[in-house]
Amino acid sequence: MTKSAAVLRLAGRRLAASLPALLGVVVFTFVLMRVLPGDPAVFFASGPSAGQKEIEDIRHQMGLDRSIPVQLAFYLRDIGTGSLGHSMTTGQPVLKDLEERLPASLELTFAALVLALGLAIPMGVLAALNPGSTTDHAVRFLCTLGVCVPTFVSGLLLIYVFYYLAGIAPDPTGRIDIFASQPPSHTGFLVIDSLIAGDFDAARSAASQLVLPAVTMALFVLAPLARMTRASMLAVLGSDFIRTARAMGLSRGRIVFVYALRNAALPVLTIAGIVFSTMLGANVLVEKVFSWPGVAAYALDALLATDYAPVQGFVLLMAVIFVFVNLLVDVLYGLADPRVNAA
Repeated sequence: MTKSAAVLRLAGRRLAASLPALLGVVVFTFVLMRVLPGDPAVFFASGPSAGQKEIEDIRHQMGLDRSIPVQLAFYLRDIGTGSLGHSMTTGQPVLKDLEERLPASLELTFAALVLALGLAIPMGVLAALNPGSTTDHAVRFLCTLGVCVPTFVSGLLLIYVFYYLAGIAPDPTGRIDIFASQPPSHTGFLVIDSLIAGDFDAARSAASQLVLPAVTMALFVLAPLARMTRASMLAVLGSDFIRTARAMGLSRGRIVFVYALRNAALPVLTIAGIVFSTMLGANVLVEKVFSWPGVAAYALDALLATDYAPVQGFVLLMAVIFVFVNLLVDVLYGLADPRVNAA
């Protein structure tokens, strides 16, 4: 069996093993939404003053007049047919709402992850090359600071400094300036779609709107990436093959970037996959602060309105993305590391 076939076989086993976990997430979320206080039928019937007949009609429309096991059975059937229900808040199918909003969350998350990796890897390498030095302590301090400051606080501080005081950041209200033309949707990523359409003004506007929320998210996830890079580099730099490379008289740069960093990157790849999945579901505060129309803000609005279907669809989407991101990391790890045992 070739290495690629062995890795794909391992990925298939991991995917099959994740199906019970996905089912558990669906059932747990469904039951949790039903036991939360509040009656969504009363909310969507224009408040407590609504007539009982109107409330009963909405409860029947939402399927809440059935028992919970029956509701769960119907919900699992709908998922099997590709339906996640309808949102009472937007009046659209949940699947359509998620398709419209997911690109915004992905664009923000990808930009933040690239920025975080671009900062964390050099910081981790510098800290590992100078353990116990001022540089090492400074890196650890910055990482601790990024974790300690909540994302909504850092986001508001960035808005205050760069938008209100300095005036160099755009109005933090969405993905693109209201006066810029919206490009035709090809990928859902406004920066890329604007470049495809040749509208460089729109691309510049979309990129400028993306900077502050991406920096806010990057600061929050900088710590685990930098710490993992530092720990992995320290372990590799102390290994036998690095000592052999030094004894052979290889240059410091070649040892660090060709041999050490390549081997230290594998654990960083694993943590990056976990961080990406976490960011996608946890950036709700950033999306609310910057009025970013993503799936997390959509789910929060639905939760406040006790709108069951969007919240359940959001949790299922996050679980599926988490499974596939970790599956992709396993495949990349297996292809990159010849020591992976796929048996």
